Amino acid sequence: MSSVQTPEWVKDAIFYQIFPDRFARSDQAPKAAHLQPWGAPPTPYAYQGGDLLGVVEHLDYLADLGIDAIYFNPIFQSGSNHRYHTHDYFQVDPMLGGNAALRKLLDAAHARDIRVVLDGVFNHASRGFFQFHDILENGAESAYLDWFTVEEWPLHPYGSKQHNYRAWWGNPALPKFNTDTPAVRRFIFDVARYWVEFGIDGWRLDVPAEIDDDAFWREFRQVVKAANPEAYIVGEIWHDAERWLQGDQYDAVMNYGVSRAALGFFAQETFDRQQRPGGFRLAPLGARAFANEIERLMGLYDWQITQAQLNLLDSHDTARFIHQAGGDWDALRLSLLFLMILPGAPCIYYGTEIGMEGGADPDCRRAFPWHKPESWNRDLFAFTQRAIALRKELPVLRRGQFAALYAHDQVCAFARRSATDAAVVIFNAGPEVREVTLDVEGLLPDGVLADVWSGLAGRVSRGVLRHMALPPRTAAIFVRA
Repeated sequence: MSSVQTPEWVKDAIFYQIFPDRFARSDQAPKAAHLQPWGAPPTPYAYQGGDLLGVVEHLDYLADLGIDAIYFNPIFQSGSNHRYHTHDYFQVDPMLGGNAALRKLLDAAHARDIRVVLDGVFNHASRGFFQFHDILENGAESAYLDWFTVEEWPLHPYGSKQHNYRAWWGNPALPKFNTDTPAVRRFIFDVARYWVEFGIDGWRLDVPAEIDDDAFWREFRQVVKAANPEAYIVGEIWHDAERWLQGDQYDAVMNYGVSRAALGFFAQETFDRQQRPGGFRLAPLGARAFANEIERLMGLYDWQITQAQLNLLDSHDTARFIHQAGGDWDALRLSLLFLMILPGAPCIYYGTEIGMEGGADPDCRRAFPWHKPESWNRDLFAFTQRAIALRKELPVLRRGQFAALYAHDQVCAFARRSATDAAVVIFNAGPEVREVTLDVEGLLPDGVLADVWSGLAGRVSRGVLRHMALPPRTAAIFVRA
C-alpha cells in the first residue's frame, strides 16, 4: 500500500479552466468604464470585464456539460487583465466582484458539487504590491527591504534603464519574492491557509519551480493540508516532475506531456511544426512511439499521483489545440476522448467544447461567445458532453489500472482494468479503415460485443478480438462490467 495520499475527489473530477476576464460578464458586478467590447480581439493590456458573478450565472451550463471542478487563472487584485501582477493577495479584484463575489461563487458551485481551485502566484508579486511599493517610496530605508532582492540603488522599475532587482524572467513588473526571508514565507503560507479556510478546494501553483526550495513546498503542503486534507495542490511544471511528486510537496502537476503526445499522434499530419508550446518542440509520433510515451507518462509517479494528474490539451499559456493541430477537428475530437480514458483528471480549457479557436497569447484568451451562439460548434459540444458522461458512467475509466495493449499502423489500443471491470479502448488515427486483431485475454469475455462509443460490433473468441474493422479517425470502446 502506497504511503502517498492525494485527494480522492480529484480522481473522479472533470476540470474546466477559466480565464476570468474572458469567460462571462455580469451586469451585477460594477466595472471601470474603459473596457474593450466583449468579443473584441484580445490584447495584452485591455480588459473585457469578465467577472466571478458571470461565472455564477453560467454554472448550470458547466454542470450540464459535466464539469465538477473549475481551475481559475488568478483572481486577486492586480494591475493586469491576466492578474499575475498581484497587488493584494487577500482581496479578490474589484472588477471581478471582490471577496463577496467569490463567496457567492463558492456557495453556488459547492451547491452543485463543483469544486473551485485558484491560481497561486507565489514566486513573484508586482510593482503595485504594498511591500515592494514601500521600497519604491523609501529606498534603502524601507522596512520591507528583505522581502525582495535589490542589487543596487536607485531602483529602475520603469523606463529604458535596466532594472536592478531580481524579477521573474527579467520582467521589471514582476519582482521576485525573497522566500529566504521568514516574514515572506509566513505571508505566503498565511495566504494559502486563508483562502482554503475561506472555502476554496485547492491551489494551482504558478511556475513553482521558481521557488527552488523543497523545504518551502513541504511546509506549504503541511499548511494547506492542515486547513483541508482534501485540498488539491497542482504545480505548473511542463516537464517530468519527480522531484516535486514524492508525496511531500504537490499532489500533481499540469500534465503537458499528454498534450504534446496527443498532438504528435492524432494530428501528426496537420500540426503546426513551428509551434513550441512551453518551449518544447513538437514531433510527429507513430503508433508505437505514442503508446510508449503514454505508458512512460502513466508510469513516472506513484499510482496515487498518476490518478491526480491534471491532464490537458491546451491552456492560457499555449495556442489552442485546434490551432496547433492545423484545424484538424478529428484530431481534437479524438484527443478529447483520449483525455477521458486516461488516469488523472481531464481539464478542458474554456470554450474548447464549442470550438473556440486562437493562436498564441493573447489570441488564446478570447472572450467566450455567449453573444454569438450561432458560432458554437454544437456537434463538438455534444461530443464532449457524451465523452464526459461515459467517463462518469464507467468507474473503470477513472479508477482502473492502465496499460497499452497494441500499437501499429496508426492504431493504438489501451486497457483500463479493475478487480471487477475492464475497458478496451481502440483509436484509429489514420485516414483508412483498419482491421484490428487484439489479444484481450482476461479483459473481455468471449462472444459478440457492442462497442459503447461508436456502436461497432466486435467478436471475441478464445480471448482474441478478431478482425474488427475500425473506421478512419474514430475510436471504439469495449467494456466488461
